[in-house]
This record gives sequence, structure tokens and C-alpha cells, in this order.
Amino acid sequence: MINSAGSNNMMSPSSASANNNVHSPGLKTYFKTPEGKYKLQYEKTYPAGLLHFSHGKTVTQVTVAHLKDKPMQSQPQSTSSFGVSSGVRSAAARLLGGGNGSKSHSFVGGNGGSKSVSGMSGRAGSFGVTSSNNNVSVPNFDGKGTYLVFNVGDTIFISDLNSRDKDPIKSIHFSNSNPICHAFDPDGKDGHDLLIGLSSGDVYSVSLRQQLQDVGKKLIGAQHYNKDGSVNNSRCTSIAWVPNTDGSFIVAHADGNFYVYDKSKDGSADPSFPVIKDQTHFSVAHARYSKNPIARWHICQGSINSVAFSSDGAYIATVGRDGYLRIFDYKNEQLICGGKSYYGALLCCAWSMDGKYILAGGEDDLVQVWSMDERKVVAWGEGHSSWVSGVAFDSHWSAPNSDGTDENVVYRFGSVGQDTQLLLWDLEMDEIVVPMRRPHGGSPTFSTGSQSSHWDRACPVGTLQPAPSMRDIPKLSPLVTHRVHTEPLSGLIFTQESVLTICREGHIKVWVRPEFGETQTSNSESLLSTSLKDKPPISGKVVSSKLQAMT
Repeated sequence: MINSAGSNNMMSPSSASANNNVHSPGLKTYFKTPEGKYKLQYEKTYPAGLLHFSHGKTVTQVTVAHLKDKPMQSQPQSTSSFGVSSGVRSAAARLLGGGNGSKSHSFVGGNGGSKSVSGMSGRAGSFGVTSSNNNVSVPNFDGKGTYLVFNVGDTIFISDLNSRDKDPIKSIHFSNSNPICHAFDPDGKDGHDLLIGLSSGDVYSVSLRQQLQDVGKKLIGAQHYNKDGSVNNSRCTSIAWVPNTDGSFIVAHADGNFYVYDKSKDGSADPSFPVIKDQTHFSVAHARYSKNPIARWHICQGSINSVAFSSDGAYIATVGRDGYLRIFDYKNEQLICGGKSYYGALLCCAWSMDGKYILAGGEDDLVQVWSMDERKVVAWGEGHSSWVSGVAFDSHWSAPNSDGTDENVVYRFGSVGQDTQLLLWDLEMDEIVVPMRRPHGGSPTFSTGSQSSHWDRACPVGTLQPAPSMRDIPKLSPLVTHRVHTEPLSGLIFTQESVLTICREGHIKVWVRPEFGETQTSNSESLLSTSLKDKPPISGKVVSSKLQAMT
């Protein structure tokens, strides 16, 4: 799925245990955009002592999990003489600057985790799932907060996003298989909100809150699907909850199939799907009995590398080793459109929040922009010098001086690649220069709004287009190009306050947005000024240096 070049450059334990403030030489701790400066806030990684032999065999992916208030009907919390409720901790952390960026005055961690003292473990499932953690206990822990779930080697780690602690607050070790992909559902109705797919094909669903409540004990309440690869023993490559459903999810595999599961149904496998006669033909088969998995979609010959649902759950996009982006009507189980990359496999895809555009990236070093209205690629982003491994739209960004009523909507999106770079792009369709059709024997010409042969008509439903000619597609240039890591990147995530970049070796950087960075700087200066009023004056140079360190 991902270029193997550099995949065996394992990080040494000593480098993994570096202090939070240590930054790789030659890398800037900020990058500039028209709206201001994004600053490196802090980093997350795995503990030095938990580097396993299989570290180089997997690529780190990150899931952001936001746990809401605990429902009243949930099981009672464990008690402790020194416990503090998460709500109180969160409020105190915000007041004292522990929330997403400022210095953490840790009340057992930003979201409630305490410091590492010793490890404990338990086992569950046929793969010997071991839950080991850095905390002795998490008293009265209701789990409210925002967490990062990420995989490194044969371990799943959970970190508190709102804490400056570099090390995770929990780790779950899989002794016989490696976790590959994971997904979180913030509205999980029965508590099972976290999915984990393994290299063996096995899938687990668990409650993230329960895992955090029971730190140091076995994986609690895990539902096991495709046990021992009974339905499909090929590697899980991507996993996703189906939006706006009561617990449906899909699991994509390296053999070109994805399976639909319903967590309300029996988890025991029913592998009675018909044999696939034509590996190149799209087909859907439903289970004969009311058991999981309830359906199998055969997408392509070769691996499905990534899947993504539109925000309303109406459509699903897949990208694969065969280089095709495919877009399906999920409810009607119908192929809508798709097309081939300029070269090689496609590795990643993402939807805009309004469902109008899809991004895809892969081995041709390009970022493709697909239009659902046109059912074809409408722009290529050129700027990466190696495979594009992660793409995402920034749904929290709005154009400067925009009141949201402009007809010409501007989209901000980002991409990361194995060239270690983060690129930011602005997509403004009215400004795209569309290549005109090349006259016979002549040179190509370009004109804003002119229609080339690529735009003559929308492709019929169900059509997979061949790779377009380079001269037919408008080119986008990146707004920002910034080298953010020393190792190849595997993904990026936009949150309301920051941008997360993920290195395939298990290191995560959090870049605070300009508006939040300025607010935190202002608050820091205000707190410092207030604290100095009641103290005798010290040297002006010392005060100045402190202020400079905070900006």
C-alpha cells in the first residue's frame, strides 16, 4: 500500500524518549499562511520502552476520538479517595491553560490520565490482546475529552490530545497480529464506538470509555468479528463507521473486498458468500442468514487501500492498488463514477463536507480533485516529490473576510507525502484555468472558463474513466509547502484548533492555528502581567525573555 522506501528506518528508544521541547534540527517550528502563522504546539509519540520488533511492519494511522458527557444510564464509576471528576478537571485545565495547547497543570492529565508508574496487563480474544498501560489507576474517570488513537507495530496507543504529555496514557498490545486501521463513532449508541482492524483480518469493536475507565486491565467487552480470518484472512486495510446508522460499519481488505457489519447482529461469522467468478467485475452479495458480515462488496482485483464515506453516508469512495478511484451510491449499491490515476496505485481519499468534491492521492505524486457534479477529475495538485499518503479537507477553515454568502466558495485542503512535506491548497473553482482542446497540429491554449474535451459532458453513471492526458487537466499550485517531519508521513487531520501531521514511524505533531495561537499568547502575557503586580520588580531583561519564550 505504501512505498517501502525508508520503512525500516526504525526510531531508536533514546530518540523516542526525548523531551517535549526537543525538535529535529533543520525543521522549522512554524509555517505561514495568508491568515497567519501555524505554530508547533507539542508532539505525541509512543513510550521508549514499548518499541516492539514489528515496528517497521506497519504504518501509523491516527484517529481523533472525542468522548462526550457520559450518559446517565451508564455503569457507575469506580471510586477513589483522591478522585476528581473529569468535568471539574476539564474546567480547571481550561482555567489554568491545560486545554489544547497552553502549559498543562495536570490534574491526572489533561483529560484525566495519571503518570506512569508500572505496567499491568490482561488478555482477551484468540489473539492474546494484551492491555498494558502507563497508569496505575485513573480515578473517577468518565473519559470525557479528546483522545488520539494510533497504532505503532503491534500496539494501539491512546493519548490525551489536551495534555502536553508526550507519552500515551494507555497501550493495548496484540501479541499475534498488528493493528492496521481504526475508526471512532462519537455517537456510538451502545457504548461500542471504537473499531480496530488487524493484519490477520480480525476486527474488534470496543468502548473507548470502558478501556480508559479500566486502565491496566484486560480489553473489556470486546466484540470479535471475522475471528481467525474465518470469512476473509487477508489484511484489513481500512475501516469506517457508516454515517447516520445504528452501528453499521465496513471493513476493507487487501484482496479487493469490503464487508458490511451490523454490531447489533451476531458476531459469529457466516462465510457462505458465493465464489467471485470475475475478479475485475464489481459485485455485491448478501449473507444467507442474519449474521455478520451481512454483505460483501467485491470492488477490484488487488488491494483496497482506503475507503471514505460522504458526511451524509449516501456515497462511499474507495481507492485501490489498481489505481482507480471508485464512487458508489451506498444505499443502492451502485457504482456512480470513477477514474484512473495518472500513474500507479491510489493510496488515500477524502470528501469535502458538502459532498461536492473528493480528493485522492497516490504513487503519481499528484493530488486529484474530483467533482461529483461533473463525475470526473477537475484539477490536479502538483507539488509533492514523492507518493501522496494522506489528504483531507479543512472543514474548520473559512476564507479571510468571507461572510459565507459568496457564491464562489473556496475550499482549503491539505496533503502529506513520503517526501516528509505538508502542503496546503486553496481550491476556487471559478479561478481554475481550464485547458482548451488542442487544435490538430497546433499548441494547447488556456483560458479561464473555456471547455476542453475533458469537460464536454458528464460521464454516464457507472463509467470508469481511463487516465486523462496531462494537458487536459488544470493544475493547482500549493499555498504552503512545509517539511514537517524527518520521516515519511502517513496522514493529516484538521481539528478546530489545530492541524495534526502523522509520521509513519509513530510520531505526531500538533500545529496550532493562528487565531488560537494568538489567543494563547495573549492569555499567557495577561497572566504573567497579573502575577507580576504583586511581586517586586525584577530585571526588565528577564521579563522580556520570558515573554519572548511564550510567543
